[in-house]
Parts: sequence; C-alpha cells; structure tokens
Amino acid sequence: MRYRLLGRTGLRVSEVFLGAMTFGEEQIGASPQEARRIFDLYGEAGGNVIDTANFYSGGRSETILGELLVGRRDRFVVASKYSVSRDGGDPNAAGSHRKNLALSLEASLRRLGTDYLDLYWVNLWDRHTPIEETARALDDDVRAGKILYVGMSDAPAWVIAHANTLADWRGWTPFAALQAPYSLLNRDIERELLPMAQAFGLTVAAWGPLAHGVLSGTFTSATGPRQVTRINPRSLGARDHTVAQAVQEVADEIGASPAQVAIAWTRARSQAVHPILGARTAEQLNDTLGALDLTLPNDSVSRLESAIDFTPGFPDDFLAQAGPAVFGESSARLDGRRLP
Repeated sequence: MRYRLLGRTGLRVSEVFLGAMTFGEEQIGASPQEARRIFDLYGEAGGNVIDTANFYSGGRSETILGELLVGRRDRFVVASKYSVSRDGGDPNAAGSHRKNLALSLEASLRRLGTDYLDLYWVNLWDRHTPIEETARALDDDVRAGKILYVGMSDAPAWVIAHANTLADWRGWTPFAALQAPYSLLNRDIERELLPMAQAFGLTVAAWGPLAHGVLSGTFTSATGPRQVTRINPRSLGARDHTVAQAVQEVADEIGASPAQVAIAWTRARSQAVHPILGARTAEQLNDTLGALDLTLPNDSVSRLESAIDFTPGFPDDFLAQAGPAVFGESSARLDGRRLP
C-alpha cells in the first residue's frame, strides 16, 4: 500500500479507501464478525481510511466501526457523512444547514466512540442551504477540534469551486476532497468534476468502481453468479453486458480478476482518484486489494474504453476542435500551459 496526501493538506491517506456501507446491513451486508475480518484485512494491507455515514445500516455501520476502532483509533483516518434525513417527519433533520450538521455530528461521534472525525463529508448538495452557511458551519467545527478536514460528496463542480473560492477569500477551511461515482460504466466525472478536482488539488474518493457489482465478474463468469448481489440480472442492459464482457476478457488475458481490472482502470485515469472498496466478505476485499499490484497495459486500457462510447460533450469536445482557425496559425507552435 502506498500513500498520497489528502488534497492540499499534509494528511497521509492510503491509495484505496475502505467503504463501511455493508457493515451491519442485515440482508446482503457484513455481520459484526465479518466486518472485523474485513477491517483487519484492510489494516494489515496498510489501508488507513475508513469511509462510513450516519445513515448506513441505520447508524449500525458507525456503531460497529466504533467498536472495531477501540485501541487503534488514532491509526486510522475515520470519515463519515451527514445530510441524509435522520427523521423523515422532521424537515430540519435533513440537509446541510447548521442545525442538522450540529446534531448529526454529535450523534456520529457518540456512535463511533470518538471525540473527533478526521474527515467529514457533506453527503450531497442541499439546494436549499446556501453553501456559505455550510462552509462556515464546517469551519466552526474544525476550529472546535471536532473535525480535522472536510469534503463534499455528490455535488456539481461549480458548487465545490464556489465554496473553495469563498473559503480562500474568507479564511475558512476548504474542501480537501470530493466523493463521486466513477467506473467504466459511469465516467461522468471526467466532464467537469475530475478536471475541477485536479485544478483545485482535491482528492477524489471514487464510489461504485465496480458499478454495484456489474463489473465484478458476477454476471460474466463461466460458472455463473459467484456472490449474492442486490442487482437483478434482468435489469442489466446491452451497455452493461458489453462493458462487463470487455472487463472479463481483459482479466482472462492478463491473469487477473474482473474486479481487479475494473478498479485498476479507475486508478490509471488519475493520481487524484482513490477507489472506495466495499465488501460483503473478507474474501471479496482480498480480491479487490489485488488491484494495487496491477498495472493495465496501454492496449488493455484502450480496449476497455472503446467498449462503450463516451465523450466529454460540450464544451470540451467543441474546445478540442479549436485550432489555428480560432487562435491563429502561430498557436501550433505554442508550448504553453494546459489545465486539466
């Protein structure tokens, strides 16, 4: 396991994060005993970032994680989230406003059995709360020592850019990281979010690198489904099958598992990307950790990406066509700076 810096901070974070969404989930999740096996395996591999949220398994994920952290809390970078409703009947029990932040944070700290979070995520953009309120409230908790770093999940690029510009002007704590879905089947962040993150120096925590199991080999293995999954095979379209088959073929050729290939692809795209590894069993995690030792050949990367049409769209495609007709004949001789 290698380490990188979280955004523009000095915090060292492992190249892959562990997602604790499955901890305590009753149907196809991980029991407390299996969660301990998963947690121990990740720690033994050198991983140090555990990502959870106040609503995962109704709060049980945080409770189980808190028990696992006893005696080794400071060794791990513990991340949780808020914004999702804590009480559907209470309009103020959801959103990224100051009241929900205060109540959600205190509840998470109690469940986790700690007095601080290393990283606290705004779970998703709340259109009804000014980003200024959210940013200032987070900064207050950083100054109070309850949070060390802050991040934003599932939000437009302009919202995060606006927030960090305000933070720079006003001396608040800026977002150090972005969390968003990213896989061969979902490359949307390449349009705006990933370039924005690279320009602002943000870490990108990529959730869903296996597209909820579609790219894990579960539906392409010659022996049939290898694991319990919440995905109904009948819900998969031609696009899903095409990409899953391409991943399987590359995996067979290079002697890796489909899950390792899918995760290695996300890591090959940008040094800013840290895949979040979710697992129902320690065996699943052990397989996906194998992606750390896998470097995809360039031709394999090209084959995977050609399995499905993807273009950044406007304005990227339009701007890419700009040449001498727009910037003049001398532009062809310019060795200039190119932003992400």
